[in-house]
Amino acid sequence: MKLFYAPGACSLSPHIALREAGLPFTLEKVDTRTKTTESGADFYAINPRGYVPALQLDDGAVLTEGAAIVQYVADLNPEAGLAPEPATLARARLQEELNFVSSELHKGFAPLFNAADSDGNKEAAREKLARRFDDVEAKLADGRPHLLGERFSVADGYLFTVANWGGHVGFPLDRWPKVQAFMERIATRATVRDAMRAEGLIP
Repeated sequence: MKLFYAPGACSLSPHIALREAGLPFTLEKVDTRTKTTESGADFYAINPRGYVPALQLDDGAVLTEGAAIVQYVADLNPEAGLAPEPATLARARLQEELNFVSSELHKGFAPLFNAADSDGNKEAAREKLARRFDDVEAKLADGRPHLLGERFSVADGYLFTVANWGGHVGFPLDRWPKVQAFMERIATRATVRDAMRAEGLIP
């Protein structure tokens, strides 16, 4: 398999999942401005939507959308315990968290990355994100180390990836000590550090 990624983008989430699952894969970096890959390929020919992540399977099929990719990866190696069994309430809870991160947090950061967006829109985005991080703080308030409880899941990799953007767009996490502790825990995982190192995000 080959993961098309951009350093530090949402593709970090499936990158972490692949390493957690212990699956063989290669990486190909994408220039998100020119829509070309590091090998010179037209990224639109790989993913017509033009954004990362994209996972090219061994038979040439391409899977897109991070929440779908991480569940597919988890199901390729169930023994890794990255996702509850399909057709269970626990699996629906995982999908609930993945959808929340995708729609409420991931997309919520978009105005803060857009230099052309107005200050008013950015302030509104910060206020909405703050309410959503209040939700995450409340979820973690019972002492659980991960979103679903004791065990790391692909939802944790996605939350870590998105919440990590705060430091780059002037949205510090100081207000949410449980979220900060979560970030520190996830950052110490060997697979997470390996993924970040491979993307040039840490030495």
